Amino acid sequence: MTVELDYTSPNVQYSYDLKHSTSVKYDQHNLIRILGKKQLNSLDQISLLDIYLGKSKMVEPHYHQNAAELVYCIAGSVAVSMLNPFTKKLQTYTITPGQVANVPQGWWHYEIALQDRTHLLAIFNASTPDVTLGSDLLTLTPPHIMAHAYCMNETQWKQTTQPVKSGVFIGPFCPREEQAQTHPVPPSHYIPYDQTPPNYSPYWN
Repeated sequence: MTVELDYTSPNVQYSYDLKHSTSVKYDQHNLIRILGKKQLNSLDQISLLDIYLGKSKMVEPHYHQNAAELVYCIAGSVAVSMLNPFTKKLQTYTITPGQVANVPQGWWHYEIALQDRTHLLAIFNASTPDVTLGSDLLTLTPPHIMAHAYCMNETQWKQTTQPVKSGVFIGPFCPREEQAQTHPVPPSHYIPYDQTPPNYSPYWN
């Protein structure tokens, strides 16, 4: 909802330094800075994430229930994957500096850096984008519900998901990291930037 601002007020902010709003940080090469209405109160239905990733690091699977996300590559290269709820297909787009990928509102998606020092801007059409993380879905859904819903062994499910912590955001940072760096995503899943799958209908995070 848009709130009218008094643009004559000295309390209205028009500039901001993102260095003061680090939202998630693993190390100096893997971090996310945020700019929303909380940081800059003159924003109106727009916000962004300033994302830095090392090779094979990823923004974990998630979705934004109130906003679409436009991913712009500043440096490096990234594979942006999204699950199309209409075709039930996973679509992956590899983008490089100057290229974008659009993730429609509510679509399950994730990003994997293909080079070190990858730098992205994720731009949202909401002053404060909501997010639901895959790690939260795994950790907050009772194991007996998952076992009951999908005919799984509850003990095995608990053992498999035990390493998952809530609010991962950036990953992976695990013993299998070296293997993940070699093959972060099967190359056959990549769709070149200039190739649009049939039935793909992007609209306005």
